[in-house]
Amino acid sequence: MTFRSIRLSLAAALLGATALTGAQAADLPSAKLAPIAPVLTQWSPWMIRGRALFVVPQEKASLNIGGAPIVGGKVDISNSVVPELDITYFFTKNIAAELILGVTPHNVKGAGSLAGARIGSAWLLPPTLMLQYHFTDLGAFKPYIGAGVNYTVFFNEKAKGGFTAFDLKDSFGFALQAGFDYMIDQHWGFNFDVKKLFLEPKVKVNNGLISGKVKIDPWLIGAGVTYRF
Repeated sequence: MTFRSIRLSLAAALLGATALTGAQAADLPSAKLAPIAPVLTQWSPWMIRGRALFVVPQEKASLNIGGAPIVGGKVDISNSVVPELDITYFFTKNIAAELILGVTPHNVKGAGSLAGARIGSAWLLPPTLMLQYHFTDLGAFKPYIGAGVNYTVFFNEKAKGGFTAFDLKDSFGFALQAGFDYMIDQHWGFNFDVKKLFLEPKVKVNNGLISGKVKIDPWLIGAGVTYRF
């Protein structure tokens, strides 16, 4: 056998082996990488807070008796400390709506030229709806600001002193807010909140013998616990 014949035989053998290997590989099932499951982050839009609320009216009155202005006639409205519940819904991680619920009792007495006169007492139900912006890039510290509308319902009004009737008319008002949550874990945190309500209800004493408007305009200063679902 010549050298040329040996080379041709080796080349034929190599070609055969390559074809066999390709055929065997074609018969094997193709290996595919399993898709990686996405990591889902749980996010709930709901949050609630419970607060102790200090209510501090900033009162100012414009009163008449028998249609004539009472010169120097003022009122003094007592402060109050009450529990408060609010419910917050987040439309996005920054924009939220908050509904504030609570009731607060107050005593009303005369001041200025009416000093010493006991006028009456009343309970206030001031549900307030706020639209808020939450700052979310400060770690556990989460401040927010808000503005909204309030509707105050006055109930259980009682005349005092020598008066026989005391009535405050339900009224709308605006509200401003600033506060922060400090989260200690994914769900729990502490809250501090300050709101200013702008309320000016009409008032009648002794069925209208004394009438007018009273600016209450309270500061609502609250501290409590936050729970994020």
